[in-house]
Amino acid sequence: GQKVVVVRCEEINMSGKFYRRKLDFLSFLRKRMNTKPSRGTKHYRAPSKIFWRTVRGMTPHKTARGADALDKLQVFDGVPPPYDKMKRMVVPDALRVARLAPGRKYCRLGRLSTEMGWKYEGVLSGLEEKRKTRSLAYYQRKKALTKLKNKASENDAVSAVSKELAAYGY
Repeated sequence: GQKVVVVRCEEINMSGKFYRRKLDFLSFLRKRMNTKPSRGTKHYRAPSKIFWRTVRGMTPHKTARGADALDKLQVFDGVPPPYDKMKRMVVPDALRVARLAPGRKYCRLGRLSTEMGWKYEGVLSGLEEKRKTRSLAYYQRKKALTKLKNKASENDAVSAVSKELAAYGY
């Protein structure tokens, strides 16, 4: 398969009321090994780890093929540095608008994680604000450069040189 990187896991929407999702998660937290709880199930609180574990439940992770597939999945809260400058894709079939009927209740995974003990929503929201301002500044510069390039390409002298270069394969 292909390598898949999921960013901004805290913004994942879950169907159902928040209260219902919270009860489900609390029920999951109660599950442990009776004789030695440290050997039992791990209850991850971070949204990225919760999502990773959900995907793990959908793959045959105990086989070599499933383990390889899971190794090719990377999940992050927020958008960390190598991926903040890359073009991101959206899976249209996974959008809430496509999946959930209008008027149905839903909740954010980030809110659920915060109420279950994840401590970094405040830190992450600050980092996301900084990333968004940097991204906006970059986009404004790019738009201005594109406008200048289009203006320059309309110039007669530049278009004559471009035709000459095109003849040579540039």
